[in-house]
Formats: sequence, structure tokens, C-alpha cells
Amino acid sequence: MNNLFLNALNGHKTHRAPFWFMRQAGRYLPEYMAIREKTDGFLNLCLNSRLACEVTLQPMHRFEPDAAILFSDILIVPYGLGMSVDFVEGKGPILDAINDSSDIRRLKPVQHKTRIEATYETVKLCRDKLPRDKALIGFAGSPWTVATYMIEGGASKNYAKIKGWAYKDEEGFNTLISIVTTATIEHLSAQIDQGADAVKLFDSWAGVLSPSQFAKWVIKPTRDIVEAIKKKHPSVKMIGFPKGAGHQYIDYVNKTNVDAVAIDTSVDPSWAARELNEKVVIQGNMDPISLIVGGEPMLNQANSIIDNMKERPHIFNLGHGVLPETPPENVETLANFLRNYGEG
Repeated sequence: MNNLFLNALNGHKTHRAPFWFMRQAGRYLPEYMAIREKTDGFLNLCLNSRLACEVTLQPMHRFEPDAAILFSDILIVPYGLGMSVDFVEGKGPILDAINDSSDIRRLKPVQHKTRIEATYETVKLCRDKLPRDKALIGFAGSPWTVATYMIEGGASKNYAKIKGWAYKDEEGFNTLISIVTTATIEHLSAQIDQGADAVKLFDSWAGVLSPSQFAKWVIKPTRDIVEAIKKKHPSVKMIGFPKGAGHQYIDYVNKTNVDAVAIDTSVDPSWAARELNEKVVIQGNMDPISLIVGGEPMLNQANSIIDNMKERPHIFNLGHGVLPETPPENVETLANFLRNYGEG
């Protein structure tokens, strides 16, 4: 297979670590901002197949990473389920919150794929335009994280509303998680059908849960999604990202059956290399702030991460997404360093 990213994701040692960056398409790129300024809202950009594909490929032209990730958003799934989703400048996403079990009937699972069909056309356009030695990653938010926005109505500081519901009405909350899980399976499967080479689950708020709740609302839904996708697409590899999970990364890796796990910035790469199941590929985990700083601190951190992962298959990435204030020239410097690592 002449695809470095997929070779590593399949558990093979590669001559260098393949790399891509979370949020490698986004506000730090002037070419992205030029498109964003011409579109009526972030969600409309996500659902404009031609423009979303153009944005997906922008970092591929600039930095030549080993994989592209679909330009979209994790809140496409609740939008597909019939919720209103607005992205407000300075505030982030705003949703018409689900307040209790009686509100679940507002969701419309039957229309889910139809309402976000443009996303799958974006995948097809991107796969057609990418050379075969570059992988295309599809993605979705994990049910717990997506549900936080659906219930809190947007971002939250303490997740009191969703956590309170999960504690006091576990049956009702599980109904919502089940609906989101089914929609996520459909969403990922449709991306694979249109050409995604691998898929990733983002569980950005996994780290706010206690161990018992983590097992119920992170591990179980993730395992259900992985099993369903592998049953339908047995050759497609899955990456999980339970951000902030700490020592619970071990249970996540052992119990969800993901093929690869993305580790966040707080995780010591030497600990991950030593403690996480050797059958799982590790992705990560440079601090996005070091990418802003650039120079020697950035390259030293990159070198340290690669060195810690030298005994196992590794995909280089950040511990979270590229930040808007990141100088593009720093990303270019890092990309060149990673591409030429070990040569000369």
C-alpha cells in the first residue's frame, strides 16, 4: 500500500511518522478566511460541498500532510436530527436545547442523512481530487460530546445540566444517547461509502466524567459505533479521541476496540507508549501552543514525541486543534521537519 498514513494506521512501522493536524483547515489560513467571508455562516459553508471540499484541500496544497480531514463540524449530526444550530461570532454554537426526556420527540432521526447529504458529496469530491497516496479522514463527534451541546444548548463551563440528567434519569438519557449513536453510525458509514479511508470519533468532553459515567457514556457508545462500522466496513480503521481521559485512556483503548487512539496534550507520550495496548496505534500529541511559538521549542517537542514513539506505529498530530492565531509559516516549518525526519 503506497499510503504512509494508512500503513501506520494498519499497525505497520513506517520509515517516518505520517502526519496531519487537527483543524489543519481553518481560521489561521488566509485562504480559508477569504472563503469564509464570502459565505453566509459557518454551517452554510459546511453544507456547501464545493467550498467545503476546497477548504478541506487548502492545507494539503500548502503543507502536504499525509492525510486530509473532511471540513465539517461535529454538530452536523444534531442539525441532521432536526435541531437548530447557529454559530455566533464570539459565542460559538447555539442550539435549541433539549431539556428533558419529553423533548426527545422533537428529534427526527428519519430525515437525518437527507438533511446533511451535502456532507457526503463533499467527501466524494475530496476523495476524487486527492492523490491515492494521501488519505481522507471522515469524522463525527462521539455521542457524549454531541449530547453536551444538545442539552446545554452550547458550550458549558461545568456540564451541570447534562450530568444531572444522566444521574437522575438514566433511562431517558440513554434514549437520547442511543438516538445519537445510531445517527453517528449512519453518518460515518455514509462518509465511508463516499470514499473516506478512515474515520475518527472526537469525544472532546470525555474528561469531565467520573470513571463510572465514563464507562456508561463514553466507552459503551464508542464500542457500539466501532462494532457497527466494522461489521459493515471491516477494512476501515477507526481513531478515537477521548480528550482529557487521563488514566482512563487505558480502559478506552482496551474496551472500545478502536484501531488508533489520539492522545491529548496532557498525556505524557512516554507513558502512552509504555501503558497503552501495543495493538493500538497512537496519534499525537504536540501542544498547539508550541506550534504558535514555533522555532526550536516546537521542533524540540516534535522530536521528543517521535523519539518516545519510535518502538511502535505512530501518527504525528497535535494534542488538540490548530489555534486561529497560529502563524502558517510555523506549520510549514513543522511539516517540512516531519516530512524529512530521519533523512540525511
